[in-house]
Amino acid sequence: MTKPRAQQVSLDATPYYHCVSRCVRRAFLCGVDHSTGDSYEHRRGWLEAKLLELPGIFAIDIAAYAIMSNHYHVLLHVDKDAAVSCHQPLAPAV
Repeated sequence: MTKPRAQQVSLDATPYYHCVSRCVRRAFLCGVDHSTGDSYEHRRGWLEAKLLELPGIFAIDIAAYAIMSNHYHVLLHVDKDAAVSCHQPLAPAV
């Protein structure tokens, strides 16, 4: 069952979070698929560029990352001061 973010993230416990995303069904994220010979190495640069854009958009810092052939790991640091300073209540619906 899904949980709201407020129940999943506790900055009092730790501001660091390890996130993992992986491909399924033997799909390749980057590298060479040995069964077909197709190269997906160009995707590594795409993913790295997207990851490095995140601190400019969200109140997070990328502490570390690793991109493998079928998954990647990202160690995020939540910048609590930035999150609090840019948080504004939503305008009431009209």
